[in-house]
Amino acid sequence: MDRDNSVSQKLAALGHPARLKIIRLLVQAGPDGIPAGKLGEASGLAPNAVTFHLQKLAHAGLIRSRRQGQFILYSAEFDTLLDMTQMLIGDCCAGSPDKCGERCPTTDASAGHAADDEVRTKR
Repeated sequence: MDRDNSVSQKLAALGHPARLKIIRLLVQAGPDGIPAGKLGEASGLAPNAVTFHLQKLAHAGLIRSRRQGQFILYSAEFDTLLDMTQMLIGDCCAGSPDKCGERCPTTDASAGHAADDEVRTKR
């Protein structure tokens, strides 16, 4: 149950459009991160609003910060985001794509593509 509470707190932190936009910008920036000022520019938020939302995301464990010279760089906690996603869809359809369709995340899509490629080469 603790895991459910932890994930629900993280989802609550993502439940605001500004924070969702910020986390997406941080994911796009990759592990190097991005300074708060650039996050503000990219999201269209005032500096005090960016700070507020960054604090909420940091408190939820979804982002981290580090000082680099005069800047504070923020980056996504990729392991946390991936763990959260795995918890939400990890048991999707028990690995059976006929239950949720071809986008089922638990099937081995690469094996399907390899088989398709093999059929094309034999033609």
